[in-house]
Amino acid sequence: MKKKTYFSKKNQSQQKKRVNNFEERTFNKHVEYAKVNGGVFTYSKPLSVAELSKAINVPAPAIIKFLFMQGKAVTINQLLDDEMIGTICLQFNYDFKKEKIVDAEHFEDFEVQDDPKDLVERAPVVTVMGHVDHGKTSIIDAIRHSDVVSHEAGGISQAIGAYQKDVHGKKITIIDTPGHAAFTAMRARGASVTDIVVLVVAADDGVMPQTIEAIDHAKAANCAIIVAINKMDKPGANPNKVKEQLMAHGVIDEEYGGDVMSVPCSAKTGAGITDLLDAIVLKSEMLELKANPNRYAIGTVLEANLDKGEGPKATLLVQNGTLNNSDYVVVGDIYGKIRRMTNEYGTVVKTAIPSTPVSVIGLSSVPNAGDRFMAFPSEKQAKDIAEKRRLATIEKERAGTSAMSLADLNNLVNAGKIQDINVIIKADTDGSAQALKASLEKLSNDKVQIKVLEAAAGAISDSDVLLASASHALIYGFNIRPDARVRAKADEEHVEIRLHRIIYELIDEMTAAMKGLYKAELVEKVTGQAEIRHIYKISKIGTIAGSYVTSGLIKSGEKIRLLRDGVVIYEGELASLKRFKDDVKEVKEGYEFGCSVKNYNDLKEGDILEGYEMIEKA
Repeated sequence: MKKKTYFSKKNQSQQKKRVNNFEERTFNKHVEYAKVNGGVFTYSKPLSVAELSKAINVPAPAIIKFLFMQGKAVTINQLLDDEMIGTICLQFNYDFKKEKIVDAEHFEDFEVQDDPKDLVERAPVVTVMGHVDHGKTSIIDAIRHSDVVSHEAGGISQAIGAYQKDVHGKKITIIDTPGHAAFTAMRARGASVTDIVVLVVAADDGVMPQTIEAIDHAKAANCAIIVAINKMDKPGANPNKVKEQLMAHGVIDEEYGGDVMSVPCSAKTGAGITDLLDAIVLKSEMLELKANPNRYAIGTVLEANLDKGEGPKATLLVQNGTLNNSDYVVVGDIYGKIRRMTNEYGTVVKTAIPSTPVSVIGLSSVPNAGDRFMAFPSEKQAKDIAEKRRLATIEKERAGTSAMSLADLNNLVNAGKIQDINVIIKADTDGSAQALKASLEKLSNDKVQIKVLEAAAGAISDSDVLLASASHALIYGFNIRPDARVRAKADEEHVEIRLHRIIYELIDEMTAAMKGLYKAELVEKVTGQAEIRHIYKISKIGTIAGSYVTSGLIKSGEKIRLLRDGVVIYEGELASLKRFKDDVKEVKEGYEFGCSVKNYNDLKEGDILEGYEMIEKA
């Protein structure tokens, strides 16, 4: 069967350049799944004894006899695993290599393997993150306008969402994201675009909850971190205190033997901004970031919108290869021809090399931020691949989940396929969160490692759900409850939230899952939530809560939890449920009611009543 090579309609010299570095084997429907070349046996799928015999020209009985002498009885049509194939190849004097074949419609799984001589240095891609009041935007603005050459004065467009900066003749690419939630949402779609995260911490304020979240998200994405200690012009600035606080969260400054550079600066006065840029360039040199410009472009959508005058418009970050004007591209599950590319100044450009952000028009519809894109040589091919990806997206949405459930974990352990378990812990107190983290991490063994991505006090948030989705993680809540909005987000992202009030039950559950013994017998189903809006004290009866059902329904006599700021205050039962003066069996979403809680009167306005029931699950 003959392999098919895809060619560009560019001139012959460019055609040769781009095709020479294009992974032909990766994008083929008609490939040889097993062959010998120069004494190396290459295969890409499980093979039977008969197929291996034919490929390496060794009689099938000889292979069966060899395996029998190894204590493995096989038949001529039995599929061999990788270990068996490797052992047989070595026995009959062949080196061996397994290759992964990726269909063209799955180009996000494309593993780029370039010849080192084709690689050139590329600009680092930098994202600025940090607590909302610590000067993230000010730092970005200070970098944007520092040492601006005359032709750029006053004029970098904010619309593109990304821009490049020249520092001592070297470029850095800065992505202006709305925050770590957007950063993680992009990772959830498979987009890993950032090389370096600049973590902004105010020198007078120190580490705050959102700072910790940003650290967790940066670590989960395996990004290098540079700390910008901002607001050094403030009277209470204390950079040493910031460094010490960051150490508690695994961000260790070079001064203390770590690998994280910290740069004191002030976005307000401009002091230290040049040092920050120098640190970014130095870190990028240490990372040795390289790419091959002589291949078809592949990269990620940073943002997109529908322009009234120009139609679908997207900001693309080229991560490898070169994107040319008039290239045909597949973006997510849509396609188009690049009709115009502009840089951050609005200037039309004909090519975009690795790490370059460009705004493009010509797509058939608006893609999503975080979608992957790749250039293809013809419109027909791009259109066909986009349609296949669209159908695959529909099938995936019907079928399942991107995150990990405890049942999935159990099944993977039984199948011997699990190595790392990612967990997010939220608890009522920081002490509980850290205790749970230590207890879970102690369960790790040589086969299964538990990685706690985040352990913090507070209610489960949308950001936690996004991090879990992006990292295939479980969320454990201890003594806290998610609200209806977070539950809906978790359902949308297919993230499992496990809730406990007794620490040893949580540990036992994880231990059983790690051993492949987990069996769900009774599972909790939340029936609804209601907000207490008025409190009435009635003698001989107690406290009556005038409430409003915010989601689901509340049933008479059912089990309830009382939540205050996301933390469980009390668990019990409803003693009464009334609409006006009448007793009712249930109250649906959008209706008001009055109720009392059995043996409990410490109700307050703003508390949440959560009704639930236990149901059997096979």
